[in-house]
Amino acid sequence: MTAQETIHAFYTAFAASDAEAMAKLYHPEVEFEDPAFGKLKGVEAAMMWKMLTGRAGDNLKIEFKDVTANSATWIAHYPFGPKKRPVVNQIQAKFEFKDGLIIKHTDTFDLHKWAKQALGFSGWLLGGTAFFKKKLNAKTKAQLASYMAKQSS
Repeated sequence: MTAQETIHAFYTAFAASDAEAMAKLYHPEVEFEDPAFGKLKGVEAAMMWKMLTGRAGDNLKIEFKDVTANSATWIAHYPFGPKKRPVVNQIQAKFEFKDGLIIKHTDTFDLHKWAKQALGFSGWLLGGTAFFKKKLNAKTKAQLASYMAKQSS
């Protein structure tokens, strides 16, 4: 499979909420990074997708376009939080490969724009700050650690 085909397969699996298929396209030593989770390595990255697709259920809609040998644009549509605020997040993804698998995956998006949609006024007020990003990274990593602990027990 070419790099472009691998990226296409990754997002096709994501659109189907098939985290297991997504994980199979990641190298065991994968490094993932985005504004919400910060840096994740190895199994953490695969488990993040499993957690996100599992939580979202049928409420997650994924679109992707502009797939190249090392990048793609993807758009996530989902309700966020207890108020079920509608979020439409456009993400730019960059990839590196090793042994035919994704070894590095970096997603970038406008965190302030995301925070305004997801959190309303408080996101508008704080979403563009380093303080907010640090707190969000801590919260998402704690959620992932809790999810992983439940999966292993």
